[in-house]
Amino acid sequence: MTEVRSAETFDVIVIGAGPVGENVADRMVKGGLSALLIESELVGGECSYWACMPSKALIRPATALRAARDLAGSREAISGELDVAAVLQRRNSFAANWEDQGQADWVSAAGIALMRGRAWLTGRLSVEISAPDSGTHLAQARHAVVLATGSVPNLPPIDGLAGLDFWGTREATSAASIPKSLAVLGGGVAGTELAQIYSRLGARVSQLVRGELLSNLPAPARELVRDALRADGVQLREHTSPQRIRRDSAGFHLELDGETVVADQLLVATGRTPATGDVGLAELGADGLFSDRGKLITDQSGRVAGTDWLYAVGDAAGKVLLTHQGKYEARITGDAIAAAAKGGFGGAAEPWSKFAQTADQYAVPSVIFTDPEVATVGRSAVQAEADGVVVDEVSLPIAVAGSSLYADGYRGWAQLLIDRDQQVLVGATFVGPDVAELLHSATVAIVGEVPLHRLWHAVPAYPTISEVWLRLLEKLGL
Repeated sequence: MTEVRSAETFDVIVIGAGPVGENVADRMVKGGLSALLIESELVGGECSYWACMPSKALIRPATALRAARDLAGSREAISGELDVAAVLQRRNSFAANWEDQGQADWVSAAGIALMRGRAWLTGRLSVEISAPDSGTHLAQARHAVVLATGSVPNLPPIDGLAGLDFWGTREATSAASIPKSLAVLGGGVAGTELAQIYSRLGARVSQLVRGELLSNLPAPARELVRDALRADGVQLREHTSPQRIRRDSAGFHLELDGETVVADQLLVATGRTPATGDVGLAELGADGLFSDRGKLITDQSGRVAGTDWLYAVGDAAGKVLLTHQGKYEARITGDAIAAAAKGGFGGAAEPWSKFAQTADQYAVPSVIFTDPEVATVGRSAVQAEADGVVVDEVSLPIAVAGSSLYADGYRGWAQLLIDRDQQVLVGATFVGPDVAELLHSATVAIVGEVPLHRLWHAVPAYPTISEVWLRLLEKLGL
């Protein structure tokens, strides 16, 4: 019989010790509350060990090499190719060699209690934890329980796939060697980034996309990424999905309509869904907690609908599955819980206030670290129309003095979306080498609702790629 220890009590319990859980716990401790952080895997979560950090560490060396080759003078100095072993070793260091002691030490130094194990809700403000070495524990919260459980991969309904031992993004970002050939299922951010980097690291890559590559992006952005993938040798197939997948000694066989793609390894990167299925919500009586799309319904402060004690942040909340946005939500939720515990917050947050996650709706920055990069923030034209906002669009190639100095033959594209009535920026997209560093200026302009007549006075330094801002505003008639 499993031993159940008597309950410990904390002001707040946070389930999930990824960067989002760490941030919400830290914020509440700084607000004067005690917090228990519970983690079933590595403290630091998906981003630290299997997503953001290792994937970008894999990407960067090849991007730097390409940048050097794009300049006369530096390209003549290059005589070798990527050192794959060195790339993988550097990746290992950014994933802390999949050891989390450093993160656990930070949690302790921040004054946060940590318990390792799987946790689930057993009642109002009550959590049970199955610890790997010490049995089952109970924990009680005085004020709130926060779900920061992240997300899990989607598995497409393809005949034969479920029984196979294939790669997900975790395996792809932590692989110890490069396969001779790789088939990638998925045309979203992760699948596209990994298809390009594995091709640059020496694999023969076939990427199969059910619809269009990076389908949420404007067409010119998609085309620049397509061109880059093909230049790197990726066999890109859009509007293609396997009817059946099998594996034998020759590798994975992806059976298409009249054709078969064979690869040594298969990567399935077809999106993620909030990891809320096994945290005890059903046992609590979860009716009314979920939307028609199966995501938790939360208010502007992250509180779950119909409760006064349960919160969800980051991927678990299902609003925006991006680490930086989850950390933003965590900071706001932590502050809201700490203030409510002291009677300083009544639960109804005004937009753009200290306790409202308003940027989730209007100003989400995102970077796709392909080469060229794609940086976006704010609403697309479709989203703006759905919100009842009439937008004017202005776009042009990035062809300024700064870009021509940056790389010989620089190719890029930029777009702004303007609220016609308010004359403020509501969306922006930049595509090109290193355009990620252009993004925060657009984010500030959107969050600050900077009028165009005032934005005109923000003079870009010469000669930089930021000159494209001036060209876009000039094209608008300023």
